[in-house]
Amino acid sequence: MSADVIILAGPAGTGKSTTARALAATYPKSVHLHTDDFWHNIVSGAIAPYLPESDPQNQTVLRVIEGAARTYASGGYLTVVDGFIGPWMLHHFLGPGGIAAGTRLHYVVLRTGLEETLRRAQGRSGPDDLVDEGPIVALWKQFSDLGGLEKHVIDTTGHAAEDSLHAVQRAIAGGDFLLAAP
Repeated sequence: MSADVIILAGPAGTGKSTTARALAATYPKSVHLHTDDFWHNIVSGAIAPYLPESDPQNQTVLRVIEGAARTYASGGYLTVVDGFIGPWMLHHFLGPGGIAAGTRLHYVVLRTGLEETLRRAQGRSGPDDLVDEGPIVALWKQFSDLGGLEKHVIDTTGHAAEDSLHAVQRAIAGGDFLLAAP
């Protein structure tokens, strides 16, 4: 029996990675797929994923991520996929060739206000952290209006890490953020 796949998405600085690690740790058999790691696996020829010309590369990387998530889930691992996965990339996880029948697919978008997003993202200091204002604002704008998927958003503006974790746990437990169910 397949386990759930939880896509935890949103712009930089919303607490995705912190929440994803903590969420995965609450399950007895789980995997945290940090999508940034998949882009870092490109040794040469990589294009910054937020640039328009990176679309073919990004489509390839998302197919690899979906395949890894599907494989882990089919092995019974609850799989938390953490990254900038907007609605425009969900087709990799849905429909033919996507997440297998029998697997529940949750889509949770963490979002903060623009000022908070900039403060948090630019306050990070890791070598691979996105801190440039232009790409941060562009990503934030992409997640600012999700139309019919707006109901999949959790506002983490005033949240401590534990608050975001509990909000995501409630959303998953309630089945409110399901995209596909067996």
